[in-house]
Amino acid sequence: MIRGDAAADFAVRLLHWDESSRALSAVRREVFVAEQGVPESLEIDGRDPQCLHAAAFAGDRLIGTGRLLPDGRIGRMAVLGPWRRRGVGAALLAALVEAARRRGDAVVRLDAQIDAVGFYDGHGFVAEGAPFVEARLVHQRMARRLDTDAGA
Repeated sequence: MIRGDAAADFAVRLLHWDESSRALSAVRREVFVAEQGVPESLEIDGRDPQCLHAAAFAGDRLIGTGRLLPDGRIGRMAVLGPWRRRGVGAALLAALVEAARRRGDAVVRLDAQIDAVGFYDGHGFVAEGAPFVEARLVHQRMARRLDTDAGA
């Protein structure tokens, strides 16, 4: 479990889909479907049961989530509006990167929404290729090598 700073007052845990699918789905629907206009048919891709999920909690309330796929891709990073810019996304990302490192992944990849490229860049991810459109939003493929960094 990763604890947020005292001002943020949240904790991150790693979960499997069957433990909290309803709450994880609710956060993702609020952020991706309601807020960003991603069609629900694209948001729900059937891969969640195969993934390890990072979940941020403020007390008993789920406030953010992200997932690590078996192939080393990180995705579905979502933080509820009132909790953004308070370290929740960074803590979720750190938990997922560390989980990938522990299982022996050499590289983690993600498709960052273009507005979040700076966030991921600040966490050691490097852009790969040209931006592209997915789910009506511009994205940038990014990667971070885990076999050469020292847990930065």
